[in-house]
Parts: sequence; structure tokens; C-alpha cells
Amino acid sequence: MSSIDTLDFRPGALPAERYVNLMPLRVHGLSLRIGEAELLRDVSFDLAPQGCTVIMGPNGAGKSLLLKLLHGLIRPTAGEIAWAGQDPMAVTARQALVFQKPVLLRRSVAANIDFVLKARGKRRDRRDELLEHVGLLHKARVPARRLSGGEAQRLALARALATDPEVLFLDEATASLDPASVQAIEAIVRQARDRGIRVILVTHDTGQARRMADDVLFLHSGQVQEHSAARAFFPDPQSPAARAYLNGSLVF
Repeated sequence: MSSIDTLDFRPGALPAERYVNLMPLRVHGLSLRIGEAELLRDVSFDLAPQGCTVIMGPNGAGKSLLLKLLHGLIRPTAGEIAWAGQDPMAVTARQALVFQKPVLLRRSVAANIDFVLKARGKRRDRRDELLEHVGLLHKARVPARRLSGGEAQRLALARALATDPEVLFLDEATASLDPASVQAIEAIVRQARDRGIRVILVTHDTGQARRMADDVLFLHSGQVQEHSAARAFFPDPQSPAARAYLNGSLVF
């Protein structure tokens, strides 16, 4: 029986071979307007095919909107998003998104995984491996609604991994969770990254960003203020907004 303290996140635990992600991202001149409000303005950046990009910024900066645009859930007002030259809508099935509050099926933990595997035409015998990987095999027959917040989020991650995504988006996936749950989820995400899945993570937690990021995309007022390697960003942010955010003086 697994628990948070005994989960085994060794590199061999993922039930698939190393992922091969060949989807670099190019964003150019991206804007999003809703009514009279311009929520994102002239956003441009490039991402390599692998690694973990953390999107940071104060409330209202446009972080979650940018994530939804990259995943093809909403369309921009202007600009270009290209995954290896393809429109986001063309590659949505090769990506997975985990929200802050997971929406689980009103059935057992195992049935939540079965549903995704069947819908995507994946091997049904992978279910137990996926549940074991996220430490929930011992709760396979438990109704998903009875899971704790951390357990529910780990089930959401297992469902995302069941699709064999090339890109994994996480929107504040550990907000409001206890430290042990945060640690467990970060371990699952880190292993996914190490196996080749491209991770794009939105977080307000600077500690988490420091632990997880290979590079940081910093947004403020709907614009990219800075995009740099994590090893350079945290000790020496170049933009005034990023410096203010990291020292706690920029909230909105």
C-alpha cells in the first residue's frame, strides 16, 4: 500500500518509454482582447522542445489566459502560435492540461483512468501502472469524490499522463495543497520532464518556481517583461517588474 511518504518516483516508474517531443514553440505578436480590455499585448517568445518553463507574474498578468491560448482552448485576437509550425488546434490531442481544481468523473479512481485510456485508444492494462506511479493503486476502487485535494490532483496527473502527452500544461496545480502533496506532485512532474515531456507550469509560488524551472517567462500587465534561464532570472532579474515581484513589492 502506497502513501505520500513511501511513493517511489524513480526514473523507471513511468509506464512508457522515453517520450520524444519534437514540438518547439514559437509565439509572435500575440494579443488577446475581450470587449474593450486588451488582456495580452504583443507577446513574443520561443521555447525549446524540452524542459520546464515556469510562467510567473502578479495577479491579472495573463498567465492562465496564455496557457489556454497555447493549448488551443481559446483563439487570439492577433498574432501567431506555432508548435513546430502547426496551429495549436492541430496538436491539442498531443497535449494535456491540469487545472488548479481537477474535474473528476463521479466514479471510482480506476474508472477515471479507464475512461481516458478507452477514449484515446490506449492499452487498458496500463491503468494499474499509472495509479501505482502516482501512489493511488491502493485506492483504485474508492470513489474519486472521496479523495483528498492532493490525491485528486495526483489522479488528474495520472489521467493526463495516460494520454501520452508531448506537452503537459499545469495551471496552479498545487495551489492550496499541503507541503507533502506539493512535494509528491512536483516529483511526478519532474519525472515527466526528465522523460522528455515538455512542461509549462503556471505558479505563484516562487519556491516551487526555483525548484522546477529550467526557464522563466515573466508576465506583467499582459506583456512579457522577461524570459530567461532560471539560473539567471532568480539571482539577477533584469526587468524592474520582475525584481519588484520577487522582493514582494509587486502584487497587481
